[in-house]
Amino acid sequence: MSGPKIAHTTLKGPSVVKEIIIASALGLTAGMFWKMHHWNEQRKVRQFYDLLDKGEISVVVEE
Repeated sequence: MSGPKIAHTTLKGPSVVKEIIIASALGLTAGMFWKMHHWNEQRKVRQFYDLLDKGEISVVVEE
Protein backbone atom coordinates (compact mmCIF):
# COMPACT_ATOMS: atom_id res chain seq x y z
CA MET A 1 0.00 0.00 0.00
CA SER A 2 1.79 2.98 -1.20
CA GLY A 3 0.39 6.48 -1.17
CA PRO A 4 -0.43 8.50 -4.27
CA LYS A 5 2.43 9.38 -6.51
CA ILE A 6 3.32 13.08 -6.30
CA ALA A 7 5.32 14.60 -9.10
CA HIS A 8 8.19 16.59 -7.63
CA THR A 9 10.02 19.14 -9.67
CA THR A 10 13.70 18.55 -9.98
CA LEU A 11 15.93 21.53 -9.52
CA LYS A 12 18.01 22.30 -12.56
CA GLY A 13 21.15 24.34 -12.81
CA PRO A 14 21.14 27.85 -14.26
CA SER A 15 20.49 28.14 -17.97
CA VAL A 16 23.57 29.79 -19.43
CA VAL A 17 21.87 30.93 -22.63
CA LYS A 18 18.94 32.41 -20.71
CA GLU A 19 21.29 34.28 -18.36
CA ILE A 20 23.33 35.64 -21.26
CA ILE A 21 20.17 36.91 -22.99
CA ILE A 22 18.82 38.52 -19.80
CA ALA A 23 22.18 40.14 -18.99
CA SER A 24 22.49 41.45 -22.54
CA ALA A 25 19.00 42.94 -22.44
CA LEU A 26 19.63 44.60 -19.08
CA GLY A 27 23.01 45.89 -20.25
CA LEU A 28 21.58 47.36 -23.44
CA THR A 29 18.72 49.00 -21.54
CA ALA A 30 21.06 50.54 -18.97
CA GLY A 31 23.42 51.67 -21.74
CA MET A 32 20.55 53.26 -23.65
CA PHE A 33 19.46 55.29 -20.61
CA TRP A 34 23.07 56.31 -19.89
CA LYS A 35 23.56 57.45 -23.49
CA MET A 36 20.28 59.40 -23.44
CA HIS A 37 21.47 61.13 -20.27
CA HIS A 38 24.73 62.14 -21.98
CA TRP A 39 22.91 63.39 -25.08
CA ASN A 40 20.68 65.53 -22.85
CA GLU A 41 23.68 66.99 -21.01
CA GLN A 42 25.47 67.64 -24.31
CA ARG A 43 22.39 69.47 -25.63
CA LYS A 44 22.28 71.68 -22.51
CA VAL A 45 25.97 72.59 -22.84
CA ARG A 46 25.65 73.30 -26.56
CA GLN A 47 22.59 75.50 -25.92
CA PHE A 48 24.46 77.41 -23.20
CA TYR A 49 27.44 78.15 -25.45
CA ASP A 50 25.15 79.14 -28.33
CA LEU A 51 23.40 81.67 -26.09
CA LEU A 52 26.78 82.89 -24.82
CA ASP A 53 28.06 83.39 -28.38
CA LYS A 54 24.89 85.29 -29.36
CA GLY A 55 25.35 87.61 -26.38
CA GLU A 56 21.96 86.77 -24.89
CA ILE A 57 23.55 85.66 -21.62
CA SER A 58 26.75 86.51 -19.82
CA VAL A 59 28.88 84.82 -17.21
CA VAL A 60 30.03 88.16 -15.81
CA VAL A 61 28.00 89.50 -12.90
CA GLU A 62 26.50 92.90 -13.67
CA GLU A 63 27.04 95.55 -11.02
